[in-house]
Amino acid sequence: MAPDTTLTVSTTRGPVRGDTDGTVRSWKGIRYAAPPIGPLRWRAPQPPEPWSDVADATRFGPIPVQTASPAIRLPEDAVQSEDCLTLNVWAAENVSAAEPRPVMVWVHGGAYMFGATAQPIYDGRSLAASGEIVLVTVGYRVGALGFADLSRFSTESETFETNLALRDILFSLEWVRENIAAFGGDPGQVTLFGESAGGGIVTTLMTSPAAEGLFHRAIAESSPATSVYGQDRAERMARELLQTVEADPSDASSFRDIPADRLAAAAMTVYAATPLDEPGTLAFTPVVDGDLVPEHPVDVFARGGALPVPLLIGTNRDETSLFTMMKSPLMPVSREAIEEMSADLRADRPDLDIPADAEILSAYAGLRLKKQGPAISRDLGFRMPTLWLVEGHAAVAPTYLYRFDWATPMLRLLGIGATHATELPYLWGNMQGGKKDITFRLGGMRTGHQLSQRFQQRWIGFAVSGSPQAEGAAVWEPYTTNDRATLVIDRVDRVVPDLDGELRAAWGDEVLSFT
Repeated sequence: MAPDTTLTVSTTRGPVRGDTDGTVRSWKGIRYAAPPIGPLRWRAPQPPEPWSDVADATRFGPIPVQTASPAIRLPEDAVQSEDCLTLNVWAAENVSAAEPRPVMVWVHGGAYMFGATAQPIYDGRSLAASGEIVLVTVGYRVGALGFADLSRFSTESETFETNLALRDILFSLEWVRENIAAFGGDPGQVTLFGESAGGGIVTTLMTSPAAEGLFHRAIAESSPATSVYGQDRAERMARELLQTVEADPSDASSFRDIPADRLAAAAMTVYAATPLDEPGTLAFTPVVDGDLVPEHPVDVFARGGALPVPLLIGTNRDETSLFTMMKSPLMPVSREAIEEMSADLRADRPDLDIPADAEILSAYAGLRLKKQGPAISRDLGFRMPTLWLVEGHAAVAPTYLYRFDWATPMLRLLGIGATHATELPYLWGNMQGGKKDITFRLGGMRTGHQLSQRFQQRWIGFAVSGSPQAEGAAVWEPYTTNDRATLVIDRVDRVVPDLDGELRAAWGDEVLSFT
């Protein structure tokens, strides 16, 4: 059968016309929701107005309103707007509606504050080129507009809803269910995958009844799974936001008139201050609202109560080294900050049986003193939440655990190693990070290409069949509480039984998280 090469596709709201490079077709900037502006600011997404003329889908839509971050490379011509609820689709030329392919839906990271689908690293041509899957990348509201919870400030005339960004992702998944078949995708085989904040959204949605049936497999890379807090804390963060932007908390009618850039700047002020005042926490995150997110996600996972979909999940060996190098307060790495975080956690959660500091420190005795803080922060923020999560989920669905260890010679020389987000170039096959990128300055590109090929085979294989295998590489078995098989992704992949045994023994089995 000849491939369907048409670039004009009819969606439920109107036709769109994309582009092709001869190998992969793409449709960018497809509106999946109405602009969340004016009366729709801080409201759940709504369907867009239908259109009859063919909409141009050759350029990314506006990126979410945000302040600049040195860790996030955005296109030079990027335009910021509250009107950011668009998505992008990639499909190889040999993909057709007659033979639908599994779908992978990407949720980008950025500390719940930054990022966009237009970041060059998320160009989907490499990942979609094999023709085994159809790829979707989703834009969502970030920072104050996506994660500030103003619901307790609602009045009879002004309603503010919770978890706006999560609602955006759910709405985009409904769009996928209704429209992806026209692009050659199978709406019955959807894998939701994301990294960092995107990974946190994935694990949180796995505990939301509203997400049931919208995705069938999940991948979470470096998920801050415990960085989900209750509404009392969310209200306090919202008050700090309103105070910073000099808004009267009693005048809810004025909130939607605050310029978006002022909100972004104020959110950045609160975001920067929060981990200094309360080490180990973030200002704006998903919220346990008793509705969309009924309970703390990791508690749900621990008892085997998450949606029973197969899960691939892991973290990077040196997650916090980037934050240390940038002197970012986002992750507590000094001995003082670690001790303050420990004391705060014990005060916040007297109901928990928290191991003594000396017991936890025993797992890091082999490290130099300067390295202990970043390692403890890495494990409390990323590795242990992942381990607590897989222990419960492995009982209800196939679960695959990994640790990403590969670092180029330059990253090793700089002492960064396999830090946060360094797996992304290999997943996306986009290893040229621009003129200022020094990752491969001392070599490693050949190994990088080989690793990227394996990485993509495993992730795509999981989306296609549920089995994340790579040709000629170590066979990755599901995680069980008998052997706790863990894939270590490095120059040569290897499977290690109970890789994290010492960590689990030191930290214990009880989930540690702030309320």
